[in-house]
Amino acid sequence: MSTTLASSSSAPPDASSPGLFGGPTRYKVLGAISLSHFLNDATQAILAPLYPMFKGGFDLTFTQIGLITLTYQLIASFMQPVVGWCTDRRPQPFSLPIGMAFTLSGVLMLAAANSYSTVLIGAALMGAGSSVFHPESSRMARLAAGGRFGLAQSLFQVGGNAGTSCGPLLATIIVSLGQWSVALFSVLPLAAIALLTRISLWARGQIRRSGQNAVGQALSPLPQGVVTRTIGILMLLVFAKDFYMAGLISYLIFYLEYKFALSVQAGQFYLFLFLFAAAAGTLLGGPIGDRIGRKRVICASILGAAPFSLSLPYADLFWTGILVVIVGFIQASAFSTIVVFAQELMPGKVGTVAGLFFGLSFGAGGIGAAVLGRAADTWSIGFVYQFCSFLPLMGILAFLLPDPRKFERARHPNP
Repeated sequence: MSTTLASSSSAPPDASSPGLFGGPTRYKVLGAISLSHFLNDATQAILAPLYPMFKGGFDLTFTQIGLITLTYQLIASFMQPVVGWCTDRRPQPFSLPIGMAFTLSGVLMLAAANSYSTVLIGAALMGAGSSVFHPESSRMARLAAGGRFGLAQSLFQVGGNAGTSCGPLLATIIVSLGQWSVALFSVLPLAAIALLTRISLWARGQIRRSGQNAVGQALSPLPQGVVTRTIGILMLLVFAKDFYMAGLISYLIFYLEYKFALSVQAGQFYLFLFLFAAAAGTLLGGPIGDRIGRKRVICASILGAAPFSLSLPYADLFWTGILVVIVGFIQASAFSTIVVFAQELMPGKVGTVAGLFFGLSFGAGGIGAAVLGRAADTWSIGFVYQFCSFLPLMGILAFLLPDPRKFERARHPNP
């Protein structure tokens, strides 16, 4: 990492400069960004595994559990597009370690929480940290892509997915010591702050030499009406996908306890399998989109999960484990491709697009967790999984996306 940063700082601002679109893909930089995403999302992922502890300790309903997720994810949802818009106008790479400090504060707040309102404040702080991290770090990944944008987004996002899958497993081990042990997770955002400071130093030099410290003026190669309609379709697909994923992530442990009488510890293992499969799907989705076309990957990823999601509520324990892995893998493979597809539609607005779709992903998850929590209180957790099983059918909308070959050759050379 140190070699990469040092060599990058002295490179001339031409097409061969490391990290610029005409130059080579900077895998060491992408690896560092992916690792920071791992640390960020592993920290964020401790929230859902803490729900059983908070539910018992503060005598919470499923609705209140859903409101914790809603608070966390709506803060991130509303702030991310704003952060992305601001950094499109003037990139702020050093906002990355600053944002991670908010996450650190949220972790410490959860460890010391003595009331439901304190838990909500801790969740809000973590959401604020995530909202700052994602748009600007996505820009860093594109800056280091060397033209392989789908691959760069997948490597960036797989770090987050891997962190999300490992977070619950770590929480199972650590939280057994008691609520105070949540503070042990502070080592993750502290390590991320140190790493992001290094990345920010590299990115500042790259941005200055490539002339990307001002808002881009590139126009989309497609008519504005087509762009607006396509962005709307992509947003609907992300909403449906993440609404469903929120049901699996927030309530899978409760569903397995309800239907199969599994312990919380056993349920954590199934949640880990689901999230690990999602990480694998994220890793492969972007490179496949680079090779065979983004529209094909989006269609297959959303709609392709439908047969398995529809079978899930009626499966026994063995097949439930297999189906959650398949659904997690297929659904997660779409997101990096969707982000790059949208960035190609709106050149010069990398941060805005990243903030919009990451924010929408968080918001859909938050709304899904709250709505599905209320449904579980009113009917049952089994009904929630039956309802959610139909959501991947929304993937049929992907066939309305324009042929990407119409704008593939018209990409703007700057992010």
